[in-house]
Amino acid sequence: MELGAPAEVWPSVTAVIPTKDRPVLLRRAVRAVLEQTYPGHVECIVVYDGTEPAVPEVAVPENRTLSVLVNNRTPGLAGNRNTGYLAASGDYAASCDDDDEWLPDKLVAQVALLRSRPDAGAAASGFLLNYEGRDMERVAAAAELSFLDMLESRHSEANASTYLFRRDVLLNSVGLVDEKLPGSYAEDYELLLRAARLGPIVCVQRPLTRVYTHKSSFFAGRWRTIDEALRQLVQIVPEFEDVPVGIARIEGQRAFAKAALGQRREALELARRSLRRSIRVKQSWAAILIAARLVSAERVLATAQRFGYGI
Repeated sequence: MELGAPAEVWPSVTAVIPTKDRPVLLRRAVRAVLEQTYPGHVECIVVYDGTEPAVPEVAVPENRTLSVLVNNRTPGLAGNRNTGYLAASGDYAASCDDDDEWLPDKLVAQVALLRSRPDAGAAASGFLLNYEGRDMERVAAAAELSFLDMLESRHSEANASTYLFRRDVLLNSVGLVDEKLPGSYAEDYELLLRAARLGPIVCVQRPLTRVYTHKSSFFAGRWRTIDEALRQLVQIVPEFEDVPVGIARIEGQRAFAKAALGQRREALELARRSLRRSIRVKQSWAAILIAARLVSAERVLATAQRFGYGI
């Protein structure tokens, strides 16, 4: 930098952390946000859902702010996120689940990427999936993901604890998180599908977040909610019907949920429909085994989680 040249101005960022009754995990998530190496201002907003709010007991460094709110919208994860996004003051907005944590240079890398890509709908990254104390690296498959890419595959690297939006784009173009999806299941996926309609999801191709998977994870075992949310997702995004591999994947997930609920006939019907579109859908094969009572849904899920995958 030349003598007398003005210092670079870094845009401000708001991190929204939805929470409910997990104070120890919450402190870890908040601390990771406040301790980012990012030189700009970082605002951390914790949003409580149906519980008494309390400011987490963490140190607040210079150029950082921490505040707490109560969800004033639809109860649940989507309403929590939207309460925070609407209260955000940052130029950029991001979310981190209360049981996850950002790695130190997440914001530096993603803000720089988004600033270089004004055409992008959002930014995502790879992550470390932690299960029972073991980290498994999940690297973003590509430098950018199109709308078609997101229809074909969930691309788990683009999840709620990794993405970053320009706040004005989120509020005025993409729109708020869908609060009508049952149990807020797949709300982050549906949001990114809308963002990908506007422009590619650009990805930092290395881990920037640690995502913890455990038996108390929010959606573990909530099969009826998952089934209904995925059914509604296909209605919300009709383009799935034009992408066989994408709709096959969702039908496979629904088949698995039906099998876990003991709805064997419905599970087999969905699994067969899915496999006619794409023979590679593992959830459909698993649903057939569960419906035939050769294995339990709990055992399949536990095995998948042990290798760093979900259903």
